[in-house]
Amino acid sequence: MLAEDPNRFVLFPLQHMDIWSFYKKAEASFWTVEEVDLGQDKQDWQKLSDNERYFLKYVLAFFAASDGIVNENLLINFSNEVQYSEARCFYGFQISIENIHSEMYSLLIDSYVTAKEEKLKLFRALEHFEAIKEKANWCLQWTNQDNASFAERLVAFSACEGIFFSASFCSIFWLKKRGLMPGLCFSNELISRDEGLHCDFACLLYKDHLVNKLPEETVQRIIKDAVRIEKDYVTNALPVELIGMNSKLMCQYVEFCADRLLHSLGVAKVYNTTNPFEWMQLISLQGKTNFFEKRVGEYSKANVGTTEDTQFALDVDF
Repeated sequence: MLAEDPNRFVLFPLQHMDIWSFYKKAEASFWTVEEVDLGQDKQDWQKLSDNERYFLKYVLAFFAASDGIVNENLLINFSNEVQYSEARCFYGFQISIENIHSEMYSLLIDSYVTAKEEKLKLFRALEHFEAIKEKANWCLQWTNQDNASFAERLVAFSACEGIFFSASFCSIFWLKKRGLMPGLCFSNELISRDEGLHCDFACLLYKDHLVNKLPEETVQRIIKDAVRIEKDYVTNALPVELIGMNSKLMCQYVEFCADRLLHSLGVAKVYNTTNPFEWMQLISLQGKTNFFEKRVGEYSKANVGTTEDTQFALDVDF
């Protein structure tokens, strides 16, 4: 997978159909920010409590910064290191999708927050919010090829998308139960689906294609370190109690997501905890849902991923 391939400049004949299938799924899920209606959100924003508004502003600030970090790693590392043409297709598309996520989060902040100074502070959250800076620095340390092997960095970035996003996604879905902020909630569905696919793709490369895998304890150590930071984040830095959630249950949910990630990487679970939020069963962040079957918000590009044999034709003779 990492060995230089002189045939990498030409896509066909396809060599890795499992990877290609992920690319076609990503392609079929393409969306743009213009398709998310924020009209009702601006009214609902005023109905939220001060604590809820504070919580959401910093969740969005973290997301806005984190997508840029994921993209930087893809641009300077993974898309150059991985030689499979099919994987490079996926990474190229992921970069585009992460740009859309970043635009979406920035647009949400721009729509909800009217004070210019506060808005600027949120856009520069890495400078002003220590807990966001800690999570960002953890991800950034894994972008340096001199500090870690490809296998370690692949696992670490699966944790960035599979663990560091888990509680924040979950908290927005919690707010959805109140019937408020439909634009925010719909974009959260789309983005969490995308990130689930990105995380699953990292697991596929690690489990099924990477030759030099890490010792099981090393994988578990990286994941446990990410869990430690995320637990502190939801308990102390940006406590979910601000929106009426239980931080102890949220920590259990983070452990549950970590175990699912470990299992997907082909490694033994560490926590053996259950999902404390039944309403999240349909919104697994590890891509185990039926999003691609039932299409959240009917978002799927027609005929993407289908073969010529299965397409409906209007010019055939009946």
